Amino acid sequence: MEGIAQDNNSHSQPAKLDACRMESEQIQADLESCDFNLKTLNDISKDIYGSVEIDTIVKNFLLMCMGNFGILSGFALLLDVDRDGPDHFSAIGFPEEDVANLRENCRHCVVSTGPVEQGAESLSRDCSPLSPFGIEQVFPFQVAPDYQGILGLGSRLMADTYTTRERELLETLVNSLVVSLKNAKSFESILNLNQDLEEKNIALKTALKNLKAEMRKVEILESVKENLSKFVPHAVSSAIERSPSGRMPESRNHDLSVLFLDIEGYTKLTEKLGGREVNNIIEKHFSVFMDAIHANNGDVNETAGDGLMVLFLEGDHTTNAMDAVRTALTIQEETARIGKDIFSQYKPLKINIGINSGSALVGAAKFESITGSRWTYTARGSLVNVAARIGALATGGQTLLSRPTADRVAEQIHLKNLGKFELKNVKEPTEVFELDTNE
Repeated sequence: MEGIAQDNNSHSQPAKLDACRMESEQIQADLESCDFNLKTLNDISKDIYGSVEIDTIVKNFLLMCMGNFGILSGFALLLDVDRDGPDHFSAIGFPEEDVANLRENCRHCVVSTGPVEQGAESLSRDCSPLSPFGIEQVFPFQVAPDYQGILGLGSRLMADTYTTRERELLETLVNSLVVSLKNAKSFESILNLNQDLEEKNIALKTALKNLKAEMRKVEILESVKENLSKFVPHAVSSAIERSPSGRMPESRNHDLSVLFLDIEGYTKLTEKLGGREVNNIIEKHFSVFMDAIHANNGDVNETAGDGLMVLFLEGDHTTNAMDAVRTALTIQEETARIGKDIFSQYKPLKINIGINSGSALVGAAKFESITGSRWTYTARGSLVNVAARIGALATGGQTLLSRPTADRVAEQIHLKNLGKFELKNVKEPTEVFELDTNE
């Protein structure tokens, strides 16, 4: 019996040794496969993660896959399926005359299959047109819903088929490709954003520069306007603002009140004190006069040494007349105040004023001469003539009003009826009223 047991043991030892040897060989093969996988992953990762240019990534990935797996031909395509725009395509190992047709078939394959999960696919799907090009394995992949691609691999140099492990490794590599492409797309988006931002910054700088230039023009125009306001009637500047092209509005009938003002004894005062001293006196008085005029919506239409012609036409007929009367009252009050301050230097001035109200032709008038064109803006008609004549009647600082003006303000202002007067170049006698400035 012992002999039989020993004989059995002698026969089982080689079998165990063979099993151990086979197991060792399998482990060795697995280790070599793992080493190959790790080396392949490392090599391809270096190439695809070392660039942010999509064309370069696609080309390098295809080259590394073919080199590591000993593949004779292959292609990689990435396409924006929504826009059907330019693609990223790389093909190796195909006759040059076949590349264009291969590319078009690849595009058809990506578009027709639609969104797919990554993984190896047989050629029985809509990628069957790739079969004539010797493609044995296709790996569709998706970078984004509208950004899809496909990897196609042909026959191998040293092996007949792709093993399951090799396909799994290729799927893993395709996953790495997708991550790399996503990074590249993100970098491309950042570059586009930076470019857009730079373009917007340039546009903003240009707009800011133009705005500064326009603001400078506005400042100049405001400065011109401010200086012109010292010499140009408000009605004229307003008309210019309403018509920047320079076309002046036509003259039309307008209800208004006209005030004429002059300094009594101006000529004698000039002879006594001299032109410079009189000019200082006039400026001092006229400065406060202008404040009163503008405060009551008046518009100085003409100046003539010691006199002013003022138009009031901003409101209705009663408002215009009251504005003129309030201006006259303020002027007389300010004249009296200044007279007290400078009484020791010269005799206080007497300001004579005449006011008339009604309808007159108001607007711009153009005069042509050999020296060129000249525009003026004024009121014309008998209304203005009567106002001037009433002003000429006033003496000793009187403020005189016509009947139309008196009728408009009688309920608010105390007036004295001076009777009717024959005025120069006025056909009918004119009834005149005096404003009580001491009221």
